[in-house]
Amino acid sequence: MAFGGYTDALAARYREINVLDYAALIGIPIFFVLGTLTVKRAPMEIDYYTSTDRIAMFVGRVTMLLVALLVGVMMWEVVLRYVFERPTLWANELSLWMAGFVFILSGFYAMQQRSHIRIFLLYDMLPRNLQRTCDCISTFLIIVFAFFLVYGGYGEAKAKFLRWETFGTIFDPPIPSTLKPLVLLVVCLVAVQSLLNLINDWNKEPEVHTAADDIDEEEIERLKKSVGEK
Repeated sequence: MAFGGYTDALAARYREINVLDYAALIGIPIFFVLGTLTVKRAPMEIDYYTSTDRIAMFVGRVTMLLVALLVGVMMWEVVLRYVFERPTLWANELSLWMAGFVFILSGFYAMQQRSHIRIFLLYDMLPRNLQRTCDCISTFLIIVFAFFLVYGGYGEAKAKFLRWETFGTIFDPPIPSTLKPLVLLVVCLVAVQSLLNLINDWNKEPEVHTAADDIDEEEIERLKKSVGEK
């Protein structure tokens, strides 16, 4: 608000900055940097990654945590509503808000993991140089899509954020003012990650994809150990 562009209602509502605001302003960047530097590869993730991939991997961890919190909020609401007959006024909107963050952020993580849906029927039949050409075309299309999405949605996202548009319910969370700008931010990160994937995979040997690729051998071994098989 110090730079202008806000409404009188927003200025009146958030005029004073308290200790929690300062703590969040300092703590969130520190948490993000430390998380990015210390994140480790999980067994089900791809076995090669670069230092730049750590950002997407850490965002993936945060997204997984949000899924767990989302389930907890929904279970809490079910218990209060159907056992104690005292439903909350915030659980539904909070669930929608968290689910929006999960849906948007998971796309960035999925791009880093190369786990978006791809059709390999023709791709696997091509020589490596033509595969690289297909990868370049795919990356170019992703970047073009991101450019036009930001170009067309920036004005609306900025307006929603500056007036801190809320959901219009009793709980009234700022879902539109947070998720709309986040969409534009994440689609830019996805475009950058797609370019990094192209660079990192440029010298990779050709892969032949089969139905066996969907089988997680490490997960099967863990399940066997859990039931006592050898």
